[in-house]
Amino acid sequence: MARAAVQYACTECGYTAGRWFGKCPGCSSFGTLVEEVPQRGNGARAGKANAAKPLLRLVDVRAEEADRIRTGVPELDRVLGGGLVPASLVLVGGEPGVGKSTLLLMALAAMSTTRRTLLVTGEESPAQVSLRAARLGGAEAVEILAETELDVVCETLETERPDVCVIDSVQTLYSAELGSAPGSVAQVREAAARLLRVSKESGVATILVGHVTKDGSVAGPRVLEHLVDCVLQFEGDRYHAHRVLRAAKNRFGSTNELGVFEMTGTGLVAVPDPSEVFGRTVDGEPGAAVASALEGTRPILLEIQALVSQTDLAMPRRVATGVDPKRLAMIVAVLGRHAGVALGQADVFVNVAGGVRIDEPGADLAVALAIASAARRVPVLAGTAAFGEIGLTGRLRPAAQAERRLEECGKLGLKRVVAPPETPKRPGLRVTEAETLRQALKVGLERDPPVEEAG
Repeated sequence: MARAAVQYACTECGYTAGRWFGKCPGCSSFGTLVEEVPQRGNGARAGKANAAKPLLRLVDVRAEEADRIRTGVPELDRVLGGGLVPASLVLVGGEPGVGKSTLLLMALAAMSTTRRTLLVTGEESPAQVSLRAARLGGAEAVEILAETELDVVCETLETERPDVCVIDSVQTLYSAELGSAPGSVAQVREAAARLLRVSKESGVATILVGHVTKDGSVAGPRVLEHLVDCVLQFEGDRYHAHRVLRAAKNRFGSTNELGVFEMTGTGLVAVPDPSEVFGRTVDGEPGAAVASALEGTRPILLEIQALVSQTDLAMPRRVATGVDPKRLAMIVAVLGRHAGVALGQADVFVNVAGGVRIDEPGADLAVALAIASAARRVPVLAGTAAFGEIGLTGRLRPAAQAERRLEECGKLGLKRVVAPPETPKRPGLRVTEAETLRQALKVGLERDPPVEEAG
């Protein structure tokens, strides 16, 4: 008998090669290529292939939005696009201890009052899950299966056909047909493919819990993210109370929605008004500005903090937490070239309060105001928010959905907004327009000293 060919697969990105490399050619990670034996029994499985099925026209296919399954957690429904779609496959990733299992158990408990729910646990015993359920409350009707054998899990789903199933986690499942260990690239790929087929054929909405790598992405091969219908990222520091849920991929809704939770002793509590949590600043404090940002359909006010200090390094540092580092470098360059804020010999640190990450360009102006305020040691005018995109020429570009941003500023009690030209007016809110970044700094800071000093 011919010896089965051996290949090596990267545990971070799924790259495969015929020989071992110390450094993965796909993702440049070191020591991540492990030996993998190809799957056995492909011929037997191919012989069981079903006969050809009749074709359908798209016009004959019915897609009903009303069939979505409400999870009972409004913030989770918002990110999913209105609820779980039957027969869909959802992947939830996050750092250990961030609250993935708690969030999904709360959703199962809420859905179990009207639907049949199943929790497949491979990391915890039923007794451990029961203790968490008793703390959360209302999970008495949730069914549980402690199993890691992939064949048993798939047969259970095909036989029992629950409405919703949570598998915690996909890295613990293994198939005896594969020679690799649980959590390997081959095992994760096989588990995702089998569960996808079972979910579509049995009509079970399945949620997979996935581990994450050091850089925060979902562990396992990239094919895992391509197979599933929705990829959710649960972000936050286990040592802080607030958590943020966002969609990295969603075939049934927007990927720009944001869900905010607070971890309490009785589980995760939704934060319906995150602006109250993240948008409060202390008046008269240099280096702080309020950004009126937009996450999907939700406007949110965020406190942008900046620190500028003299550096002894040949290459000054530009450190961003919650902001794109490349965008921060661009804003610093525009401040120096078009606004007269010299930062060439200064370290610049920018942070979004509360651990929130903001990617939209509408927050550029608030970031620039915070940096200029820290560099000049001059606070931003009290009760002022800002939004607008900064161009490389120093001009401000309008931000999308300005009306909703202004409405959120009014709800929080702010009195003034610095914004690009052609921003609509709002009663009770003073909108100060600025065509360039230099003008925005003049009207946004308490005073404009003739000499700018960094540090």
